[in-house]
Amino acid sequence: MAQDTSSTKTTKALDDYVLLGRSGLRVSPLCLGTMTFGEQWGVGSNKEESKKVFDLYYEKGGNFFDTACVYNFGESERFLGDYVSDKRSDVVIATKYTCNQTALQKDKRFNPNFGGNHRKSLVENLDASLKRLNMSYVDILYVHAYEYRTPIEEYMRALDDVVRSGKVFYVAVSDTPTWALTRSNTIAELRGWSPFIGLQTRYNLLERSLEFDLQPACAELDVGIIPWGVIAEGFLTGKYTRESVTSESRGQSVGKHSQSEKNWKILDEVIAISKEIDRSPVQVALNWIQQKPGITSPLIGARTVTQLEENLKSLEFKLTPEQMKRLDDVSEPAERPFPQSFTSQFDRFFGKNIEMPSKFAPIATTYDYGRLY
Repeated sequence: MAQDTSSTKTTKALDDYVLLGRSGLRVSPLCLGTMTFGEQWGVGSNKEESKKVFDLYYEKGGNFFDTACVYNFGESERFLGDYVSDKRSDVVIATKYTCNQTALQKDKRFNPNFGGNHRKSLVENLDASLKRLNMSYVDILYVHAYEYRTPIEEYMRALDDVVRSGKVFYVAVSDTPTWALTRSNTIAELRGWSPFIGLQTRYNLLERSLEFDLQPACAELDVGIIPWGVIAEGFLTGKYTRESVTSESRGQSVGKHSQSEKNWKILDEVIAISKEIDRSPVQVALNWIQQKPGITSPLIGARTVTQLEENLKSLEFKLTPEQMKRLDDVSEPAERPFPQSFTSQFDRFFGKNIEMPSKFAPIATTYDYGRLY
């Protein structure tokens, strides 16, 4: 019997809102990242073009916007603040602190306390962000990265303080190890502080380490996952070929991705499926992400309206289980770290036919590691 290679139609849209983690906050199933709002970093768009991207996303029901204190040295926040000035209650604004602008700007005197996760950095960067956004509060404040210097108790208490002050409604975290995420939320739970409701982390067909530990931790803690880097810096768009990647690009992200033959095989499968269902590789890669366990709202970035339109079309269909399996198989990590690799031995050591809680089913693999034991 021939395999069904058609994709399933769906009515999912930007205004089919989802809940973010253990909260009642309603957000769109795709989050618009605004790192491309502004030109200070040399990779974004001017205010007029960025406004067109914002308008299209908003007009289609999108309400979830992501920025950070350092994006284009504050230009992203200023643009976004202007765009939402007359529609503040209609949108969910997330910003981040941690990164140090004075370390990034060579014409400024370095201030070691203007970055990091500590209380001084949090308070001063939040106040500066609110001024640029021209707002009295943000819906979500992220710890931008775990920087291994600030005690967890310090930043969790400081985050709770800004929530209680009304300047922040919810807190979340980005780019953090599993142990820091779980300890942060456990401390918050025990002490009655505001827990993280969301996690931003890198996740795509080339980079599936999220599945090892972070995804089950988020399942246990009921933390929503907002993945970034979903098209691997453009590698999964299909515009690059083995021949077109030049030696000059080897030091760049796409160049680094191109040095792995496995990555090319992943891209080949993405392109093959895209041709079968008459969708772009970008839409296939995004749809795969949307169907993975625990994913709430993948981050999309667009410099132009055309790019945004292509991303939004990933909501118009649903890859079949067979297509999902093909992508899972070709992108399967070469090995799973211990103790995740031990899950294939559960039946042997603990007994067969024992129900696995659904939230942990994604890590209950069937890999053959029996020879190790």
